[in-house]
Amino acid sequence: MTTRKIRKRGLDVAAVAGLGMAAGILATAAVQRHTLESLRTRLERLEQQSHAQRHANLASQQRQHWELLSKAMDDPELTEVLDIFEIPVTAQKRRQYLFANALYTNLLCYYRIGNLSRDEFFKHARGMFQNPIVREYWYATRHQRASLTGTEEAELGRLIDDLLLQLDEADTDEWWVVGEPPLDP
Repeated sequence: MTTRKIRKRGLDVAAVAGLGMAAGILATAAVQRHTLESLRTRLERLEQQSHAQRHANLASQQRQHWELLSKAMDDPELTEVLDIFEIPVTAQKRRQYLFANALYTNLLCYYRIGNLSRDEFFKHARGMFQNPIVREYWYATRHQRASLTGTEEAELGRLIDDLLLQLDEADTDEWWVVGEPPLDP
């Protein structure tokens, strides 16, 4: 009988120890889950802050770009500094090209900060490039865009190049239906 009591006590101690170990494992798992959830929440907050900072940086850069172009368009001597076109152009044409650049850069910025989808970017560009001066500007700066590779801006530039080809080849005056809007990535 003594042997039975000792075995029973041994089993009780083992069971209690097992339950204690299981409780410890569950408590550790709960703490780890809480820690992981806290880390996930913090990471999401940091990503949102990073996204907001990127938008603020793009907006600031856009503002600075416009200020520089405005100064150049207002002062013929400064406009000459930005004469980077493949063909010689008059002072008037150079100012028009700079304004076309400002329009395109503004559209690009709207897309980058998420105010426009790729489809909307395409549709706005399709309208903007109906203007012959904007098209001339685009063709006059072709070699500068060729140096952009592997960037979002380069990809959007190719999208515009394809659109202009489609518009040139279209046998309709209904330009607003020409070209297939791209899918958003």
